[in-house]
Parts: sequence; C-alpha cells; structure tokens
Amino acid sequence: MNINSDRLNAYRVMWTLVMYDLPTETKKDRKAAARFRKELMQDGFSMFQFSMYVRHSASSENADVHKKRVKGLLPEHGKVGILQITDKQFGQIELFYGAKAQELPDIPQQLELF
Repeated sequence: MNINSDRLNAYRVMWTLVMYDLPTETKKDRKAAARFRKELMQDGFSMFQFSMYVRHSASSENADVHKKRVKGLLPEHGKVGILQITDKQFGQIELFYGAKAQELPDIPQQLELF
C-alpha cells in the first residue's frame, strides 16, 4: 500500500461517538438507560468513558448505518449526541489520567474486500 492510500484511508475510516445523559430517577428510567447502553454494545460500540461510547467503521457509509441504528434506539427521555469523525481526527486525541498522558486505545484492524 502506498503513502497516498494510507492517507486516504485515515480520512475514509470513521469513528461514531455516542454521548448521552439519561435520567435514572425512576425504575422505568433506569431500565431504559440500561437497555440503551446494552443495545449500543450489541451494535459494536465500546465504552470510552461513562455515558460515552465509540464505534469504528470502515467507511462513512457504514458509520451512517450505525448512526441510523442509534437513532432507532433513542429512549423517550434524556439527551443523546452522535458525532462522526475520521480516523485521522480520532488519532489526534490526547488522553490523560490525572496529569499522566495515556496511550491511545487499540484501533481495530478490518479487512476490506473489493
């Protein structure tokens, strides 16, 4: 693979971030929040931070499929944000635990068939 295709892949590969703040005052609210979280994980999302899940996609078209699925899972109450960024943008994140810098999470390897 040449340098140009590596560069293009960094812009083609996408990350979908789902950030949410759901109510948990009642048993019904807690059940809806737990169901939303469980369904995110069943669709391949991983917890990045509390109430923030991320999913790697091979293309923007695939990322759009997962964004549409998340929209179909939205609970009746609460706030949910969906953000899609390129792999290149995600790779520029700086993570800290206190004042100590952390390593970036492993990026999944995917095989693309043409």
